[in-house]
Amino acid sequence: MVFGVLMSSISRQCRLAMGAALSLAFVATATPVFADDIQDWQREIVKQIIKTHIYPRSAIAREIEGSAKVQVSIDRSGKILSFEITEPSGEDQLDKVIPKMMEKLDPLPAPPASLPDGNLTFVIPIAWRLQ
Repeated sequence: MVFGVLMSSISRQCRLAMGAALSLAFVATATPVFADDIQDWQREIVKQIIKTHIYPRSAIAREIEGSAKVQVSIDRSGKILSFEITEPSGEDQLDKVIPKMMEKLDPLPAPPASLPDGNLTFVIPIAWRLQ
């Protein structure tokens, strides 16, 4: 299941857009009630990602864009136990802010009880885009 959010804000003379998406694998037999719980949880995570997204000023000034993927493992309370950059952006200025973003994200919203323990590790794609 993949979903995305687009957020725009004004920063000096630039209009920035940040796309955040969260990929999670779910058991296909989940009931609609459980699916709603999971979708609500995902929405809360996306809101938090948007709030903590960092676009370095030096990257904006140089018009650097990119995307990366970060695998995150959490516990039942939402605390980030570990993260790994599985696909770096290839831009040092962007990749260096990922640990800061993960620190600001911690803790994530607690997952719903209906989410199996095996799904407490997921991938967060992060995008840095100028508009």
